[in-house]
Amino acid sequence: MIEMDAAAFEELVTDELDRLPNDMVDGLDNVIFVVEDRPEDGSLDLLGLYDGFALTERDRYGQGELPDRIIVYREPHLHTCDDLATLRDEIHTTLVHEIAHFYGIDDARLHELGWA
Repeated sequence: MIEMDAAAFEELVTDELDRLPNDMVDGLDNVIFVVEDRPEDGSLDLLGLYDGFALTERDRYGQGELPDRIIVYREPHLHTCDDLATLRDEIHTTLVHEIAHFYGIDDARLHELGWA
C-alpha cells in the first residue's frame, strides 16, 4: 500500500492522462475526469468508473447534457499498489479502460484486449 495525498494523486492522474495517445483522447466529447477517494459503497475493489453515455449510444444524447464523467478512485489504487511504478501503470490501465467505455467497448472485449 502507498501513502499519497489527494493533490499528489490527482497530479499523477493528470500526468498519465497527458501520456495517452492523442487519437485516444481527441475524440472525447463532453467528458470530464474526476478523482474521488472511494466509490459510493466505500469499497476498495473498484479503481475507476465511466458514468455517462457511450459514443455508440449518443443517438439519445441531446444538447445541453451534463458532461459524462470518468472517475478514478484514489484509495483503491493506493491500496492495490506497492510502489510508484505500479501505481502509474494501474492509473494508466484504468484511464484506458474507462475511455474505452466511452467509445462503447464493453468489459468482455477489454478483457480480451488485456485492459480489464
